[in-house]
Amino acid sequence: MKIAVVGATGLVGSEMLKVLNERGFGTSDYEIVVAASEKSVGKEIDFAGRRLTVVSVDDAIAQKPDYALFSAGATTSRTYAKRFVEAGTTVIDNSSAWRKDAEVPLVVPEVNFSAVKDTDRLIANPNCSTIQMVLALSQLHLRYTIKRLVISTYQSVTGTGVKAIRQMEGEEQGMENIDMVYPYPIHRNLFPHGGDFQADGYTTEEQKLVDETRKILSDDAIAITATVVRVPVMGGHSESINIEFANEYEINEVFDILRNTEGITVLDDVQNNVYPMPLYARGKDEVFVGRIRRDASQPKSLNIWVVSDNIRKGAATNAVQIMQHLINR
Repeated sequence: MKIAVVGATGLVGSEMLKVLNERGFGTSDYEIVVAASEKSVGKEIDFAGRRLTVVSVDDAIAQKPDYALFSAGATTSRTYAKRFVEAGTTVIDNSSAWRKDAEVPLVVPEVNFSAVKDTDRLIANPNCSTIQMVLALSQLHLRYTIKRLVISTYQSVTGTGVKAIRQMEGEEQGMENIDMVYPYPIHRNLFPHGGDFQADGYTTEEQKLVDETRKILSDDAIAITATVVRVPVMGGHSESINIEFANEYEINEVFDILRNTEGITVLDDVQNNVYPMPLYARGKDEVFVGRIRRDASQPKSLNIWVVSDNIRKGAATNAVQIMQHLINR
């Protein structure tokens, strides 16, 4: 089997290679093709004890891989994804390029892999903040029916990429002439700004939480409002989620449902200061849920706190899991 990673030299692409190796794709049974922009062609990447040479995206298409994992941005995906499909490749795309396309399934494997038809050759990976949230919400929605979500996210600089990490580290070290990715310093700061502002005052990152959640859960009736905050954190994204259900719930049953949801780990022992944190989530594939408590101000409402490594489950791991499900099917 031949697997291409497009954008292999980037932050998520590098993590995809790491996840592929962890999940058994580093053996001689699999040929891994690493592709990136022209400026990276010819570079070598260590993978599972061998050296892989970076090729152009055109060269990767010519090799007709069975699967292509994309993490090179929406422009690259729009340019090349369907060319891979025409070559017989199944593409799993991590960008925003195809998420709103009604013909392209938007997939979190534990939640809605059934949305993928046998004939689908292009599959979209949701936004990182959406992935961890819908994984925590999916079984609760099936049991109680979600009416409304009020979401506040606290998103790691890793969600912006390597340049944002360098900005934060440079500020921490007191460096001068730092390449500013953000409009303000991020060290010892935070700002309610993720993505680009729209005409209605919301950002594109906030809009993704609305549109993608409804698509994945197959329910356009859910009322959703969100505020995205960028924070000086490396380990992952955190989310404060207020959920209003159509039906009444028992808090003990909520705990049981979450504990039995695939991919979820409940960390909730507040008497001993046990709750999810990015520091704990970093490098892990699970979605961690804690601070589970009834909202006393509103009937049939619940508060939860959700944390996950946005580069792992929020991007690389979810994409590899989609491919694994396709292979197994």
